[in-house]
Amino acid sequence: MTLSVHDTQTAEGPVSQQAPEMIGGQPCPQEHVERIVRPAPDRYRNALGKYKINRTADCIGCGLCARLCPHGVHVKDASYTFTLRPQDHLCVGPECMTSDHFCVDRCPQHALSLVPNPSADCMGDPRWTSDLILSTWHMAETGHAPTNGLNYRTGASNGGFDCLDLVFPEKPSKAVAPEEVDTGIDLNRSEDGRPQVHIDVPLYGGGMSFGSVSIHTILAKARAATAWNTFTCTGEGGYPDRLKPYDDHVITQVATGLFGVREETIQRVRIVEFKYAQGAKPGLGGHLLGDKNTPSVARMREAVAGNALFSPFPFHSVYSVEDHKKHVDWIKEINPKVLVSVKVSTPTDVDMVAVGSFYAGANIIHLDGSYGGTGAAPDIAKKNIAMPIEYAIAKVHKFLVAEGIRDKVTLIVSGGIRTAWDLLKAVALGADGVVIGTADMVALGCVRCSCCESGRGCPRGIASTDTELSQLMTLEWATQRLINLIAAWREQIVEALVRLGMTSIRELRGRRDCLRYTPPAEVNA
Repeated sequence: MTLSVHDTQTAEGPVSQQAPEMIGGQPCPQEHVERIVRPAPDRYRNALGKYKINRTADCIGCGLCARLCPHGVHVKDASYTFTLRPQDHLCVGPECMTSDHFCVDRCPQHALSLVPNPSADCMGDPRWTSDLILSTWHMAETGHAPTNGLNYRTGASNGGFDCLDLVFPEKPSKAVAPEEVDTGIDLNRSEDGRPQVHIDVPLYGGGMSFGSVSIHTILAKARAATAWNTFTCTGEGGYPDRLKPYDDHVITQVATGLFGVREETIQRVRIVEFKYAQGAKPGLGGHLLGDKNTPSVARMREAVAGNALFSPFPFHSVYSVEDHKKHVDWIKEINPKVLVSVKVSTPTDVDMVAVGSFYAGANIIHLDGSYGGTGAAPDIAKKNIAMPIEYAIAKVHKFLVAEGIRDKVTLIVSGGIRTAWDLLKAVALGADGVVIGTADMVALGCVRCSCCESGRGCPRGIASTDTELSQLMTLEWATQRLINLIAAWREQIVEALVRLGMTSIRELRGRRDCLRYTPPAEVNA
């Protein structure tokens, strides 16, 4: 299914118009990646679902269940005597029980039974429940929100975004058609003479370095960002040559370790991000274990293969706004057209940090709250140091408004954005847009096993530098999964804005009156 041209601003030609780069002495043309939703089924033979349909040996292969089921759970192929194994992941579960096509009740041999899937029950945690994982897989496969009873909006964390709800009026103040809704945002509001950069969706991909994830993961994120006219970030691991076809949609990161930082990559991109601190482990710096530092990773980072790599904290040349400005001016001198983003964690004085970044010349302030993802971050850091992002957003937005500079800077946030509904809540609290990381990984098949930091630890080849594991995932499949996920998120964003009577995501910014807090006790009731 092709998305509406009006909805997605699909390009008729290449998304990037930049002149071809050279890779290995050969021209590397700018690649056009189509913004089209196509089925991208699970790459494993047996897809997981929330429910499981058991079929006993009493089945006579009559095929009645296949004729009855509108969801495609049961399939009776004409060339087979018996009905094929149920496709459990398509089952809607108990909500089907009241219908006249409930297969369990209609089976003449009583050979069918419906039970919760025990494999699904053992996945996830309170923040990333099995429902959120399965629903993200569904969206990555189909490009749409699930209709099979999965909770795709909230987790079960008893806090954060899970205790916030959007409040919709009984009747919107004005009627808005879905095709009228604009989900794009501008990234340069500084009026500093630098080019305006517009993205078509209020999100982009977080920094995941070559070394922390596989090259296929990095390239898939870049290709999906190109299709959706948004961005992805390199992280602090340098700029692989294979990213060059996607220059216009890649943010290169300058972090405290300066791994892979080169003038030629700064000159090529439209956005450079300074990473001063990470929400998951503020004050600890970056960390790449030795078994992920393969020879190719080491060459990119100009390091010794097999050695663990640490990024210091902080930049030891930056202790004031004036020092900070020198950093920003350095980047702008190297590339006069580049926008500068500043990524910071969320200490209690994060509002002062944000204002200081603005006066230092930052175009984008990127707040990374606790739970800002990294596989190597200890749980004690993720849970106890940085401020949760939902508090930081409101605090910084309010302070920027009081300073009279809110409309002169773009506020981007990350650290626990799992769903389109988390995105909407973040914008209502005061953000302009969000950065996602873990959601991308889940879309590619992540089961949240927490083995990201090890070289061969990721069993699905997503966060792995092992060449064999990396080949488990094709680039084309991974790209399509991420394109589909963004399509599903945008569909939900548009739906919510229509119900609110808003024609633009920008109208929702800072509208805390559109939010309702529900205490944890009531959430679990």
